[in-house]
Amino acid sequence: MRAVLQKVIEAGVTVDNQVVGKIGRGVCVLVGISQHDTKEDLEYMAKKVLGMRVFSDDEGNMWKKSVKDLGLEVLCVSQFTLYGKTTKGTKPDFHEAMKSSESRRFFDEFVDRLGQLYDRSKIATGEFGAMMHVSLVNDGPVTLELDSRKFTYQDKEPEAGANAAKEQRRKGYEQPLQAQ
Repeated sequence: MRAVLQKVIEAGVTVDNQVVGKIGRGVCVLVGISQHDTKEDLEYMAKKVLGMRVFSDDEGNMWKKSVKDLGLEVLCVSQFTLYGKTTKGTKPDFHEAMKSSESRRFFDEFVDRLGQLYDRSKIATGEFGAMMHVSLVNDGPVTLELDSRKFTYQDKEPEAGANAAKEQRRKGYEQPLQAQ
């Protein structure tokens, strides 16, 4: 799972000029679901979203409080485009994203899990699969990328030559400078 978490003063989603989700102070979370995601990814991301310390404490010290600590709100918006690959050509490739029918169920389970871990009345969503207009007032701005598998999404192993060159550079930095 991938998410873009934004600390907001307010955020909302409209579909066909109708507000379908709206929050005050809290976080707006764009949520991308991969075809490889599991319940473990869902659990990781739910805890990460609710526990991410992006707010100040009572003394004004930044990075001390989470949305859950302060009783704030969460707006979740399904965003399959977080899995768009742009390495070839100019048309994004979305094959890594979970298929729509499965993704809808997974997204709903994610929102349910947020509600179980926190307070369902403080969780708002967009409309899955709809063309949405998302508006927000970013606070800070604070915008973070979250990924439940940050270090495991790889299409292929790096080439041996690339690893050798990287290792050589690393070793070169470890060598003391020679007087000439």
